[in-house]
Amino acid sequence: MKATSLVDQPPLANETLARLQHVASATLTTQLFKLGLRNTFLAGVKPLSPHLRLVGEALTLRFVPAREDLATFEHITRPEYPQRASIESCRPGQVLVVDGRGVEGAAIGGDIYMTRLKVRGATGCIVDGCVRDFASVQSLGFPVYARGAASPPHPARHLAVDWNVPIGCCGVLVMPGDILVGDADGVVCIPRHLADEVARTGAELDELEAFVLEKIKAGAPVPGTYPPDENTRAQFEAWRKRGG
Repeated sequence: MKATSLVDQPPLANETLARLQHVASATLTTQLFKLGLRNTFLAGVKPLSPHLRLVGEALTLRFVPAREDLATFEHITRPEYPQRASIESCRPGQVLVVDGRGVEGAAIGGDIYMTRLKVRGATGCIVDGCVRDFASVQSLGFPVYARGAASPPHPARHLAVDWNVPIGCCGVLVMPGDILVGDADGVVCIPRHLADEVARTGAELDELEAFVLEKIKAGAPVPGTYPPDENTRAQFEAWRKRGG
């Protein structure tokens, strides 16, 4: 069960990464929707630590239903077992994205695996399933998104079969190298080739919406303010020139 060979993609521009550290996931899903992509939000997973932000390149891991002759402790502790191989191959700036099939009756991993990812320089982990050692993982200062907590070990329900391949996570296609952005609202998957554009337009939209929010707080009506009409946009441009 070796990783699929994929051509390494060029690193994202520093400017793109910097923008994605601040653009809201809600804004990113809106910008992707405008480009015709409707299924990019990983519904069902929640942040264990909502104050932590996640931005990184997808390293994927795929699980299937366990079968008793294969999902044994002897098998899953081998170095080449896809779960272990993916973690030990994780590079700085990557996010481990796990297709756990939405199963809530067993944990994909716990504080040991999450700590290893953090030490290797991963920027987070997203599990379409559950994790164990919940409180300990929350204290790591490492962004983890999951459906919840579960105590049983993963071979009770899962068998890892491949990594660094296209997967479905929460019903969303995640390709190796796609960009994941997570905040308190949840996680959005950005196709790699759209990351620069969405980061730029998302940053612009966040700036506009910050201005609009101040207008609404000051008593402005929604019609004409959001979305902004010509007059509101002129006020926004003047606000930007003054430094926001």
